[in-house]
Amino acid sequence: MSRFTTTLKTDQTDRRTYKLLDDLVLADEELGAITVPQGFQTDFASIKVLHNAFLFVLFALVAGYGNYAATVHDWLYEHGSLTRKEADAVLYRALRAEGVARWRAWLMWAGVRIGGAKQYSSTPTSSGFSSSGD
Repeated sequence: MSRFTTTLKTDQTDRRTYKLLDDLVLADEELGAITVPQGFQTDFASIKVLHNAFLFVLFALVAGYGNYAATVHDWLYEHGSLTRKEADAVLYRALRAEGVARWRAWLMWAGVRIGGAKQYSSTPTSSGFSSSGD
């Protein structure tokens, strides 16, 4: 089972953005250590556009849950180190590792599968992402 080996420590930089004060490390059951570096900025599990009723209801059900997992997912989406499908699978495992209920984790996973394509970057970077088994 995946688990977080560090604590999420952030500083709010504006109304919706937070900066990591220390590295956040997820020991993922399939990929090994995934490290989100200190200084990375996240908006946690925000939905950029609530343009339809489905997304609004989905957001209302998941808001405030999964900040650890959402930070890892934001990092993976921004840096394109994995395919979008793989990054979304990591999100689900990270949510469960964080203690989010299965039904809520599934809703969050379904939400990013439905509406996350525009946020995903498929351009890998040399950003320090580690998918080693360490």
